[in-house]
Amino acid sequence: MKIIKFSPPDITEAEIKAVEDSLRSGWITTGPKTKLFESKIAEYCYTKKAVCLNSATACMELILRVLGIGPGDEVITSAYTYTASASVICHVGATPILVDTAKDSFEMDYDLLSRAITPKTKAIIPVDLAGKMCDYDKIFAVVENKKKLFRAKNEIQKAFNRILVIADAAHAFGARYKNQVCGAVADFTSFSFHAVKNLTTAEGGALTWKAIKGLNDEDLYKQFMLWSLHGQSKDALAKTQLGAWEYDIIYPGYKCNMTDIMAAIGLVQLKRYPNFLKRRKDIIYKYNKALQCLPVEFLNHFDKNFISSGHLYLVRLVGQNEKIRNKLIELMAEKGIATNVHYKPLPMFNAYKNLGFNIKDFNNAYKMYENEITLPLHTLLKDEDVDYIIDVFKDSLIKISK
Repeated sequence: MKIIKFSPPDITEAEIKAVEDSLRSGWITTGPKTKLFESKIAEYCYTKKAVCLNSATACMELILRVLGIGPGDEVITSAYTYTASASVICHVGATPILVDTAKDSFEMDYDLLSRAITPKTKAIIPVDLAGKMCDYDKIFAVVENKKKLFRAKNEIQKAFNRILVIADAAHAFGARYKNQVCGAVADFTSFSFHAVKNLTTAEGGALTWKAIKGLNDEDLYKQFMLWSLHGQSKDALAKTQLGAWEYDIIYPGYKCNMTDIMAAIGLVQLKRYPNFLKRRKDIIYKYNKALQCLPVEFLNHFDKNFISSGHLYLVRLVGQNEKIRNKLIELMAEKGIATNVHYKPLPMFNAYKNLGFNIKDFNNAYKMYENEITLPLHTLLKDEDVDYIIDVFKDSLIKISK
C-alpha cells in the first residue's frame, strides 16, 4: 500500500550542505545569512525592506506592537482561519473581532467587515487562505469608506490616518493579486516558513511592508529588530566587532529572531522556489481536471485577477456534513493517504468560546468547515501519487454515498 504524507518538507542535499556550511562557519545565530535572506525576500516581494523572524506569528504580533495597537483597540479578522491570526490580537491586549465568511466562500464577508468597524478599530487582518489572496480592492475600499471613524493614537498611526491592513499571508508567499506580488499589496504582510509551507526554513517567517509616506523604512526595520531581540540596541553580529561590546536595552522586548541556520535553508529554498510553484500548479490542474465532474467544489487558485501560491487544495463535499466528511478522511487513511481539514472556525474552540464567540453566529464559516477536506499538495508528489490520491478519493466518495 502506498503511503502518502500530507505535507513533508522538500529538502535536498543543497539545503543540507548550506546548513553544514553555517555550522562550520562558527556563526549559527542571526548573522550575515539572515541579513542576506532578508534582502532576497524584499527583492522577491518588490519591497525595500523585509524582516525575518522565528515565525509568522511573531511577525504579526510585532507589527501590532510597532503600530502601538493594544488595550482599548479592536482588530478585525476572519472567523475561518488558524488561531495565530487572532491570538496575536489577544497577545497585545487588543480585542479580536471575528467576521463570518461570505456564503460559499473561504474569505470574510466584506459587507460584514464594513459593519464591524467602529472608532476603536485600528487594523484588519485578512487571511490569504490556501495561497489565494483576498480581494484587497474591496478591503481597501471598506477602509477608505470608514476613514472618518479612525482615531490615531500615535505618530505612526497618524502617518496612515486610516485603519491598517495587515495580511496574514502565511500560505501565500509567491502569490499575486492583479499583477502585484504578495508582500507589496497590504500595508504589512506576514509570511510563514514553517516546515509544512511551500518554502521552509524549518520554523520562521518574514515581514514586508509598502513604502509609507512620512515613515522611514530603516527606522521601521530597527524597531522590528529591537522588539525581536529583547529591545537590545545591538544584535550579536554588531557586538562581535572589536571593542563594540557596549549596548543599551531600549525597552523590554521579545526574543524571536531568525538564525543563520534557518536562513541558510531559506536561501536555497528561494532559489528552488519557481520550480516549487510550477509543480504545485501542475498538481492543482491535475486535481481540477479529475474532480470537475464529481459532486464536489474546489477552491479556484488561478483566475485573471489572481495567481495563488498553491499551498493547499481545499475540497468541499457538496451536500454532505461533518460526520460524512470525517468518514471520508478515515477511508482515505485506510489506503495510506493523509488528508486534513482547513480550518475549524475559531468560535468552535474553547479559547474563543471563553471570549464570548459562538459558532451559531458564524453560519457561513461553519458550512464551509463541515464538509471541507484538504488533499495532499506538495512538491514531493509524483504524478502516479496524484493519480493514486484521485482514485482513492473517487472510490471513497462512492462508499460514503451508499
